[in-house]
Amino acid sequence: MNIRIGNGYDIHRLVVGRPLILGGIEISHEMGLLGHSDADVLTHAIMDAMLGALSLGDIGHYFPPTDQEWAGADSLVLLTKVHHLVQEQGWQIGNIDSVVVAERPKLKPYISKMRARIASVLELEASQVGIKATTNEKLGSIGREEGIAVHTVALLVSSN
Repeated sequence: MNIRIGNGYDIHRLVVGRPLILGGIEISHEMGLLGHSDADVLTHAIMDAMLGALSLGDIGHYFPPTDQEWAGADSLVLLTKVHHLVQEQGWQIGNIDSVVVAERPKLKPYISKMRARIASVLELEASQVGIKATTNEKLGSIGREEGIAVHTVALLVSSN
């Protein structure tokens, strides 16, 4: 069996006046993530992991923040494009595992919805999409609630 593993990481600053979108789900919080698109760090880390597994660069190569076409873009639309690129290369997703690092809000009530939304976009079973949430124990910029970060690993399997 031919497999590839990629990892992805993303971090965005929390600001007042933006919605908080994670895994395509709007989460109730007084701040949201700042970015050129909807700043969905979970989806961005997943895309980077998928692209990295195939040595295809990162999402900035495909959706540059200088391109107005992607201003305010729904990251799930971008994820669909990356998924099609992976499929065109002859690969399919085995599984994805992500860790969201945020002090607040508590994400447990949203995780099953995020898993279902991402699985649907990627044509996977929810059991193939792992999402965990943790804090940074009040350390660093994330601990000070200045931002949210995500680490992701993606396993791709050759469909040839």
